[in-house]
Amino acid sequence: MEQTVLSRSSGPDSDTGTPVVSSRVELLEALERDRIEFIFAMFVDLHGKPCAKLVPVSAVDQLLDDGAGFAGFAAGAMGQVPSSPDILAMPDLASYTPAPWQPGLAILQCDPYCEGEPWPFAPRVILRRQIERLGHRGLALKVGAEAEYFLVRKTADGTIEVADPQDRAATPCYDARALTRMYDHLTTVSRHINALGWVNYANDHEDANGQFEQNFGYADPMTTADRIIVFRYMMHTLAGQGGMLATFMPKPFAHLTGNGLHMHLSMWDGDDTELFVDSGDARGLRLSDMGYSFIGGLLEHARALAAVTCPTVNSYKRLASPAPDSGASWSPVFATYGGNDRTHMLRVPDAGRVEDRCIDGSANPYLTISAIIAAGLDGIERQLNPGDPCDLNLLKLTEDEARERGLVSMPMTLWHALEYLEADPVLREGLGKTPEGDYVDYFVATKRAEVRSSHAEVTPWELDHYLSAI
Repeated sequence: MEQTVLSRSSGPDSDTGTPVVSSRVELLEALERDRIEFIFAMFVDLHGKPCAKLVPVSAVDQLLDDGAGFAGFAAGAMGQVPSSPDILAMPDLASYTPAPWQPGLAILQCDPYCEGEPWPFAPRVILRRQIERLGHRGLALKVGAEAEYFLVRKTADGTIEVADPQDRAATPCYDARALTRMYDHLTTVSRHINALGWVNYANDHEDANGQFEQNFGYADPMTTADRIIVFRYMMHTLAGQGGMLATFMPKPFAHLTGNGLHMHLSMWDGDDTELFVDSGDARGLRLSDMGYSFIGGLLEHARALAAVTCPTVNSYKRLASPAPDSGASWSPVFATYGGNDRTHMLRVPDAGRVEDRCIDGSANPYLTISAIIAAGLDGIERQLNPGDPCDLNLLKLTEDEARERGLVSMPMTLWHALEYLEADPVLREGLGKTPEGDYVDYFVATKRAEVRSSHAEVTPWELDHYLSAI
């Protein structure tokens, strides 16, 4: 729920920590300086699952020359079958990340290749292509992310409960007492974030019992996506060491606020000049025409974007749910934009910055940012006008009132969102082609199978409502 800080004084990238590695020599020096013994050669599948091989530093030359080999079908949703050639994960030296929570380990994010070519089913490859599209236009997107998570424990009957048994307040957001009880965990994470040079600037208890958010500085799209993956991995590891479980699941508890992954977006040129800023903006949000057109693109493709930014069956328990115990779900119901108002899908909290609030904790950051770039560029290229900012209190707006005002409702289920994605030519082009067709078709088919699997389950809700009533 914090606002991601964009430091105007330090330029477009707020990094002040570990120098970026850009050559083999610099990597070898970093490995020695940081006393690294092992490297995770890592990439993610369609679902955002981190896949890795543990490579001893003694084999680093082989890793850099040949990559790490993977059976892609076994790794997950990577567009392969058992007979497919190996995926070779080629390290991106700039992603070098020593793991302060696991001394002696470093992480290198990799671009998967197959038979000498970038593998078009790989989310990181898809994002790299979209970043290049921006670069060809002289544009550079900067992204800050707010990763919310719960700390829970498994109970004897297999359910989950909030890890802190005293965290029961009706309005727990920003509760200093709850922060104090998790002080050791939160401060440990903060120290690790700062040791990595990510610039931790806030740590807070979020709106739900057991829910937290720890913020770090914004960066270019690839760096931010890589950091989200490392942050999730770090949180799972640290929580496990503390006898807890960290979850970024969108809606783990029906009565509590869900987990978002809000992203703050700003555009820059090659001279590090912000392009979304206009102090003379007649609409009052201090946005430029380009910024408004970017918003117009996100709004026009909002329903299709939801399939990528809210990509699980559980996502729509958060997105389309009634207000939880705290009184507000903090998730958008309509495709609207406004000023510093968290009820909208797109919020403009400051000059030159747009927050996309229709992203949840299950989102694959590479695919999410790729889809956002595609939609935003479409708006810029077509000079879309999103109209005036919406000044309605959307929490009190009924569906009928929304229809009368012409507001667009977000999808109620993943299946509906997939239908919008399937029919969206801009996101089809943005997510690219594969040897078997558009990546969108692969994504839709994979996610439809997930929906069908979910619908095959008989839930306690169905038993409660239908067992004796029919």
